Amino acid sequence: MKLSHLCMLAVATFASAISFSSCESGTSYAELLTEETHAVNYFLSNHRVVNEIPADTIFEYGQNAPYYRIDEDSNLYMQVINPGNRDNRVKNDELIYFRYTRYNLNIFYEFNEWVGSGNSDNLQLPSTSFRFGNTALSSASNYGMGIQEPLKLLGVDCEVNLVVKSQLGPSSDIASVVPYMYNLRYFRQPY
Repeated sequence: MKLSHLCMLAVATFASAISFSSCESGTSYAELLTEETHAVNYFLSNHRVVNEIPADTIFEYGQNAPYYRIDEDSNLYMQVINPGNRDNRVKNDELIYFRYTRYNLNIFYEFNEWVGSGNSDNLQLPSTSFRFGNTALSSASNYGMGIQEPLKLLGVDCEVNLVVKSQLGPSSDIASVVPYMYNLRYFRQPY
């Protein structure tokens, strides 16, 4: 199933839940999506953005690399910190472990606060994992399909910063329309 179809399915699935909860708060689903777009645009306005993936998939990388738009619906933007080994590609349904820190972009936009959460900085916490491309498992909804997209373009040993709009995030983010910026590192073994 194409990524844009997954987005539409996810949005449709959670639209009724959002409309119910947003009626209580007085904010419509459309207004939440507009707020999300403002938050993402605010974050990206402080960075260089490239709207296309390089034809040869050779990305600029490092802390000053641009954010590349990696989907046609502008739900994912990727900054490559370390591209990893191009020959170290993921296989369909392969178990991949990852470490992450994520930052709520709505909070950054609203309060200019940059507070991360995740398991990157605490090795006492276990690695998290997913099976690449497998949408039937709970890990797909627990972490969202967006975090798998960099592995379609880079080696398994890569590190990226990834802006993920709610439609490609975990089901809880879809329901609350919260975008995040993730720092992600991928591994074949638990780390």
